[in-house]
Amino acid sequence: MELQKSSLYRTIDRVPKLDHYSNTLPHKQAKTRPSLAALRKAFKASPQIIFKNHISKHITPCSLIRCMLNIWGVIMFLRLSWITSQAGILLTWVMVFLSVTVTITTVLTISAIATNGKTVSGQYYHLTQHYLTPQFRDQDVLSHTYNYGTTIVDSTNDVRIVGVITMTALLLISFAGMEWESKAQMLFFVALMISFIGYTVGTIIPQTPVKQSQGIFGYKSEIFLANLLPDWRGPSGDFFQMFAIFFPATNGILTGVNISGDLKDPNVGIPKGTLLAVFWTTLSYLALPITVGSCVVRDASGNITDHISANFTGPCTGLACNFGWNFTDCISTQSCQYGLANNLQVLGQVSASFHLITLGVFAASLSSSLSYLVSAPKIFQCLCRDNIYPYIGFFEKGYGKSDEPLRAYILTYIICLIFVCIAKLDIIAALISNFFLCSYVLINFTCFHASITNSPGWRPSFKYYNNWICMYGALSSLILMFLLTWWAALVTIIVVFLLFLYSSYKKPKVNWGSSVQAGTYNMALSYSVSLSSVEDHVKNFRPQCLVLTGPPNQRPALVDFVGCFTKRTSLMICGDVIMVSLNKFEQQTHPQRTTDWLVKWMNKRKVRSFYTPIMANSLRGGTQNLLQASGLGKLKPNTLILGFKSNWKDSSPDNLEDYNFILTYWTSCNPGLDLCSKTQQLALHLTFPPLVESAEGISEKSDSDQIKTVFQNDQGKKNIDIYWIADDGGLTLLVPYLLTKRKHWRKCKVRVFIVGDEQNMEERQKDLNRFVDSVAPFRLFDEQKESASVQELRGNAPWKISDKEFEAFKLKVCVTIQISLNWNLQDTILFCSCSCVGVSRSLPVPQSDCPSSFYMAWLDALTCGLHCPALLIRGNQEDVLTYYCE
Repeated sequence: MELQKSSLYRTIDRVPKLDHYSNTLPHKQAKTRPSLAALRKAFKASPQIIFKNHISKHITPCSLIRCMLNIWGVIMFLRLSWITSQAGILLTWVMVFLSVTVTITTVLTISAIATNGKTVSGQYYHLTQHYLTPQFRDQDVLSHTYNYGTTIVDSTNDVRIVGVITMTALLLISFAGMEWESKAQMLFFVALMISFIGYTVGTIIPQTPVKQSQGIFGYKSEIFLANLLPDWRGPSGDFFQMFAIFFPATNGILTGVNISGDLKDPNVGIPKGTLLAVFWTTLSYLALPITVGSCVVRDASGNITDHISANFTGPCTGLACNFGWNFTDCISTQSCQYGLANNLQVLGQVSASFHLITLGVFAASLSSSLSYLVSAPKIFQCLCRDNIYPYIGFFEKGYGKSDEPLRAYILTYIICLIFVCIAKLDIIAALISNFFLCSYVLINFTCFHASITNSPGWRPSFKYYNNWICMYGALSSLILMFLLTWWAALVTIIVVFLLFLYSSYKKPKVNWGSSVQAGTYNMALSYSVSLSSVEDHVKNFRPQCLVLTGPPNQRPALVDFVGCFTKRTSLMICGDVIMVSLNKFEQQTHPQRTTDWLVKWMNKRKVRSFYTPIMANSLRGGTQNLLQASGLGKLKPNTLILGFKSNWKDSSPDNLEDYNFILTYWTSCNPGLDLCSKTQQLALHLTFPPLVESAEGISEKSDSDQIKTVFQNDQGKKNIDIYWIADDGGLTLLVPYLLTKRKHWRKCKVRVFIVGDEQNMEERQKDLNRFVDSVAPFRLFDEQKESASVQELRGNAPWKISDKEFEAFKLKVCVTIQISLNWNLQDTILFCSCSCVGVSRSLPVPQSDCPSSFYMAWLDALTCGLHCPALLIRGNQEDVLTYYCE
């Protein structure tokens, strides 16, 4: 590091690197950058800039070969010829094109996702529903061995024995690492190529009499024309049944994606490899029906004696008669055992050597099994690390430099053995096909959704895709699920839906930056803008609350109470005014982690609210700034809520003035201030009985900071008493009504008391004495002093109450305490509402020259003696509810 002189004009900026942006990848942390404060400071050391060429050391299994191996399967060797005999060459081609149409749209989607930034192993598991079972597509894999008379026990137990041995060998290869797995896949690929070559040679060379007796005559135009059209046979003889059998043969396109983290350049390898794999396998699926349909007749006896001699004059049925063979007997009795329609091993019989096709069958089956045995645990490992579902965290551990999921390998191996021991995999095969189609639905829809949300994070370099093509792929895959096996489609959808419901209910702490977030933002923005053009109506009024909570965890009772009537109903913003002196304002910051933690605190408490901190040199200025800056469009606070300042007698004069200003400003609506507006509907004042509240400041102790308050309990069948003294527009009634719509307050009964005329009110000396004693420490008693000393006291303590002010406001105070002839309202409240769950009263409006200490004593007198939460509510004299449906 080279030392340099301190300079105000030099920075410690670092050049951009990919690692600096690695926080977009799961389980990665971004490299730290210098803060703006550090950049503004002078420094004495300049770090050397070192450029490194990062070279990937991962193994490079070719995505092309992997996809081709998984698309080629036993269906191609054992079922495609039989499908051709049923559907004919033309309809078989239609099936191939339909299948490719579904898969190619998914491939385009995968290519777009793969080129949208850096790709890692398991990145797509949250888009697809992959499961642990490898793809065993057919039970007839061992049928080729029976041609040699090779039987261990019987057909069922042979599947179990060979399956267990095979899965054990594949597990050992997986444990050996990706290098050995890649070598095994290359070996399987070579075996498949040899099988294709053997088959191609077998269609060209002259056919022996034995092959001719099996219906194999080489390329003949007559055979091609005869096999061009369908010949449905048996209970499964229809197009969709045949398509359901063939479609799983085109699966396997996700193989390269599943192990994308092991590729050197997945952004290039996955699109090119997968597209080329689909292209070459599609050509092979189109070529096989033509070649086998041009060489083999549908029915043959396999009997060498059915050759037509030169002097044969009897009847002959079937196309083979033109080639010197009479299969009339087996055709008429439907007992033919050879030919396209009767033998599933036609490709082996056509091939130059039957052993080569047997080699291909085993290579295709083993390659698919090995591929899914390796890729499924990697996806499952990523799922475990995100802790979305319980009891699976044990399998997230990785071993070695490549982070191999050995525990997940063993789990996959055990599940595979269970299905192998069942040895009846027809039902499992149907479920697997539907799970693959379901993953195609999710992948295509996710790409479509990411495209239409216009998220800046969605910028794939692969341009050959379209959002509507993605939607077509999703819809076609969904329709195919029901066309193939309707009951399996229902099971698949139910399983996926239950997993979705569970994850939605538990709300796991994962953040993928998904398109759902972008879509939510778009909808919120669109609705907010459209709402701005809608005129307000009294029937749609909602109290949108700005709650002066400070840090919400310090006033949980206030947060819980407001959350009771705003949850899922209206806006709630917890405002935090951070007091900062002017000379230190620029140096103060509010850490983002503090904001994030407080939001998590509210989410854990199930309070639906925003948290907005703001720095100001006074509570008054901070509240004004919050009311001006909070919200968006019509989603702005129209209700101000704050707790009762119970220590007002001990507070400093400035704090008392600020608090009083907030109350009197929003109730009196001082026309001299620009913030006065009709949209601010309420100043709401709360007092609570003694509650345990957090006074430790902001703490990141997740559990100990969640203090329970009375508003989280069921309130039972108690009363909410409303003393509607002032006609404020109805807000005094509306808030308690909204409380009764909540679960914990649903059984409560609202009682409304409307008092008599002000002209009949009298004072009672007992209540006056209590009020006079309360304000005595704040009075000037200026009538007993000289005018000079009074002026001096007035200048030093403007909040003090003069005798003239005391006499002027005393009558109005008594009006709110004692109403109607010989009736003490305060005593009535204490008597009637002693067992209430809450009391709501109209908040009195003071005159503009009312001293702050006088007003606080006034409010204190209104709530004195109550043992339940008291709400002092005041609207802005405009209607917020209506009695009639207008």
